[in-house]
Parts: sequence; structure tokens; C-alpha cells
Amino acid sequence: MYTAAGTLDRDHLVMQYAPLVKRIAYHLMAKLPASVQVEDVIQNGMLGLIDAVGRFEDGMGAQFETYAVQRIRGAMLDGLRGNDWLPRSLRREMRRIEAMVSALEQRYGRAPTENELATALGMSLADYQKMLQDARGHQLVYFEDFAESGDDDFLDRNFAGDEDDPLETLLNKDMRDVLIRAIEDLPEREKLVMSLYYDKEMNLREIGEVLGVSESRVCQLHSQAVARLRVRIHEGRHAKPARRKPHAGLHKGA
Repeated sequence: MYTAAGTLDRDHLVMQYAPLVKRIAYHLMAKLPASVQVEDVIQNGMLGLIDAVGRFEDGMGAQFETYAVQRIRGAMLDGLRGNDWLPRSLRREMRRIEAMVSALEQRYGRAPTENELATALGMSLADYQKMLQDARGHQLVYFEDFAESGDDDFLDRNFAGDEDDPLETLLNKDMRDVLIRAIEDLPEREKLVMSLYYDKEMNLREIGEVLGVSESRVCQLHSQAVARLRVRIHEGRHAKPARRKPHAGLHKGA
């Protein structure tokens, strides 16, 4: 990756890492609403790659790819911040689903199926799945939720309290335990989608190939899983901790 003069071959670096830009963009798409075009995200990412190539100096103590990933993602997010990529209407639609998930879980004592949710919401299964598809980009927690911008804020609505710090709440052990249990309780296919996306870092198309379904179907499963997890986090936050009975044979230091 060096020229005859011993300097970094920047053109070669851009060509070599262009596929990395596409991979990051396609992985990010599951977190963005359907109105966002992947080509726009890739274009912003390429600007980030070019910036990374221009700024990187050999011997910085970091491998170029590690440095480039940070610059590429940062450029993509900067580009998205210039647009209304998290419309409030999207969150309102998903809150309807979240409310129904919670109601049906309490009624049935288990995770409701898509058909049950669609029926309870008064719509066909196809319309319900389209709502999930349109709500691509619905996140477990939004960065904007930490700001006080009215009653549309998830953290403001659900984690309200003078003594509560939102970030500390999300990071504390009890909340992590709630999230772990919620993931374990997801329907198997939704659990697999979350594992492949977040653990294996596969994009929607790749996950679809593994499951034998379309990319849009993976979108629907991801949105539905996030809705279920948000419900469980909310309920876990307000649940009263159960009293633990002393266990026979245990003592301090055991």
C-alpha cells in the first residue's frame, strides 16, 4: 500500500476499502427507516473513507481498517443527522404495537403471535407486517430519547424520576438482567435474527439467506423483536423486586 516514494498509496487504499463502506452501510440499514436510501448512506461513507485515508498516518498505533471504520460510520451518521430520519410518526405507530404486545402478554402469559397482534390492532396480517416494514429503524433506545423534547420521549415517559440517570439505568445490572431475560423469551426466529444481526454482524440480506426468507421479512422480524424488548424493559423498570427467601445452608462468605 505504498508508492515507489515510500508514501501511503491513498488511491489504492480507497479502492481496497470501498467494499467495507458497502458492508457497513448495509448493516446500518436495519437501524434506519425505509425512507433512507442505501446509496446515500454509501456515498456519505465513501466521504468518510476518503477523509480517513487523508488523515491516517502510518505508525499512529492503530490499524488503518480500525481507524477507517470509525470515520466511515461517523460520516454516515453525520449525513443522517441532516435529515429527519427518525420521524415521530414512526414512533407513534410502534408505540401502538408495544402497547398491544404488553396487553396480550398479560392476557396470554406468553409472547403474542403476529396474527394475534394484527387481529387485536384491527388490521390484516399483511397490513400489520407492512407497519413493521415501514417502522424499520425503530430502536431499543434512541439517542434523542435522552433529550427533553416532550411526551414522545421513551426514556422521559418510561424512566421518569428525579433520581434516575437514563444512562446509569440502562447500564445497571438489573436492567441488563431484564434485557437478557427478554431476549431469551423472544420467539425462536426473532431471537435468531437478533443474534445474527448483533452478534454475527450480518446484514439483512445475509440473514434472509440463512433463514430462507426475504430481506423485507427479516426487517419485519427485527422491528417486532425490538418492540417486544422495549416492552419488557419498560415493565422490568417498573416491576417491584421480589423478596428473596433465605436459602438453607447459606451464610455470609459462602
